[in-house]
Amino acid sequence: MKVQVNNKEVELTTRNTISALAAQLDLPPQGVAIALNNRMIPRSQWAEQEIQNGDSLVIIKAACGG
Repeated sequence: MKVQVNNKEVELTTRNTISALAAQLDLPPQGVAIALNNRMIPRSQWAEQEIQNGDSLVIIKAACGG
C-alpha cells in the first residue's frame, strides 16, 4: 500500500495503522504528532487508526531551541 508522508510516497510494509507506520519509519516514542488527511490523530488512537491506500499523512517532530 502506498501513502504520502510529508509529500513523499511511502510503501507501507507492515499493518495499515498509524502506529505501524511510526514503527516502520523509526519515529521517536515522544515529540511526534501525526495528521491523517489534515486531521490530527491523538497518540492514544494510533494503534487502531487505519490508513488507506493513497492517504496523506503529515509528521511533525518537536524541536528544541529558543
